[in-house]
Amino acid sequence: MVGIVDYNAGNIKSVERALASLGADYVLSKSPRDLEHADRLIFPGVGEAAYAMEQLRRTGFDGFLRDWAKAGKPLLGICLGSQIIFDHSEEGGVDCLGLLPGTIRHFRRVWDDAGIAPDLKVPHMGWNDVTYMNGGSPLFEGVPAHSDYYFVHSYLIQPADATIVKATADYGVPVPACVSRGSVTAFQFHPEKSGAAGLRILRNYLEATQC
Repeated sequence: MVGIVDYNAGNIKSVERALASLGADYVLSKSPRDLEHADRLIFPGVGEAAYAMEQLRRTGFDGFLRDWAKAGKPLLGICLGSQIIFDHSEEGGVDCLGLLPGTIRHFRRVWDDAGIAPDLKVPHMGWNDVTYMNGGSPLFEGVPAHSDYYFVHSYLIQPADATIVKATADYGVPVPACVSRGSVTAFQFHPEKSGAAGLRILRNYLEATQC
């Protein structure tokens, strides 16, 4: 059974619809207690990082997620849930969960540091293809390279360890689209809104014996 973390900052309905279409057995809850016996978790999210962290602390999900990852249990982050698993976000200047080492930075600051000024809008919104990196992820099994996925974000992952990046998109700079270390995997794009390719990723996660 897969548990969906509901902390008042998630793209919950679209995740539920995707899992239902796959015939998945899942439980959605605002209480960590209800998810303790899940086999794996999905940690979705949209919105602002500081608000999301406030909600996680208020509900007790912050400690629950840290303990879950420390125990080596499968965790899948989506969009904001792929960002606040890192150490710190510039969005609200907030310390995050620290499951993976790195920071979350605004596109324009990353572009400035790279000395570029691309004629691109922020947020990065719409369909973009991804390129597999560092061997890719088992969750991409059966999904052709350069498949298109749906993105909506103004901030991007800047991991301390580049080897955890398993796929990138191009938006002025390489954008980490998938990161993975141990039992934690996260997608900056929305697999639940990305058609057949995204559903295959979710099916792979549901069926994986080792994530």
